[in-house]
Amino acid sequence: MSWVFIAGDHAYKLKKPVRKDRLDFRSLSARHFYCLEELRLNRRLAPDVYIDVVPLCEDAGGGLRLGQHGRDRVVDWLVKMKALPAQKMLDAALHDRTATQDQMKAIARCLADFHTTCGVAPFGAAAYRALLRREIDECERELSIPRWHLAAGTVQALCRAQRHFVERNAALLDVRLAAGRVVEAHGDLRPEHVYLGEPPAIIDALEFSAELRMQDAIDEVGFLALECERLGAPVLGETLIGSYLGFSGDAVPRALIEFHQSCRAMSRARLAIAHLHEEKYRDSPKWRRRAQQYLDLAAGHMAACKRNIAMQRESKQPRKREVA
Repeated sequence: MSWVFIAGDHAYKLKKPVRKDRLDFRSLSARHFYCLEELRLNRRLAPDVYIDVVPLCEDAGGGLRLGQHGRDRVVDWLVKMKALPAQKMLDAALHDRTATQDQMKAIARCLADFHTTCGVAPFGAAAYRALLRREIDECERELSIPRWHLAAGTVQALCRAQRHFVERNAALLDVRLAAGRVVEAHGDLRPEHVYLGEPPAIIDALEFSAELRMQDAIDEVGFLALECERLGAPVLGETLIGSYLGFSGDAVPRALIEFHQSCRAMSRARLAIAHLHEEKYRDSPKWRRRAQQYLDLAAGHMAACKRNIAMQRESKQPRKREVA
């Protein structure tokens, strides 16, 4: 969707003139609008990183340069950012096994504070549940395509279990929405977007779809924990969730967290396998392996969701009185 150019202490992001699902960057006006959106959204969590939107101009000699709007012919727009060192991002720290519990707690504090400032979802309960079901259905359609050679039966069973959760727990989902827990969040909270500074900065919010940014706050946190788990650090993921719950005071049932993590894993599997639609990735085994990895995570978290529901029901059962 974008090219990023590093120039000394700064980075410049140029949006590609492409059309994909839920985005259309083909016009100059659209690219300008979404550059402004990227600046607005990312200043919420990384105010010192996102500097400005600047025009790329054509001068009298036909050369390109950063210019001033109104003086030169604008041919495109760029988001100007502070360049961040790759080794200070969370994905690098997880890979090197240098990420710490204290860093995860700092991220949790940052997210807990952030979510209190986010606007709440503008839709009603029925629309929210329909949104969840639509994402589940999209995952099932894509991941069941025979040429991907994924286990269609497993995919369908997982999606069936996720839809069943939505139906059986409509009241819980409605309460989350009514309580303002479904918010306009970051939308794409992956380790490669978390800068381990003091305080942490979180970059690259999803700018092209307000609908995709509307998430339960615990869904967003659970996704980052899921990615920590995928990268071999499940304990740090649990530290993130536990710390977030403590800082936010959110008494969310564990089954709901597991449900969201299972759905997120399915969505990531869908995005991974979609690479095979592109010719340059078609013969690479990387994305099929990645999709299978996410499917395994989805199955594990859905099983944990069911266990938590069963334990909750068992705890509500009246205990039999012992007879002396």
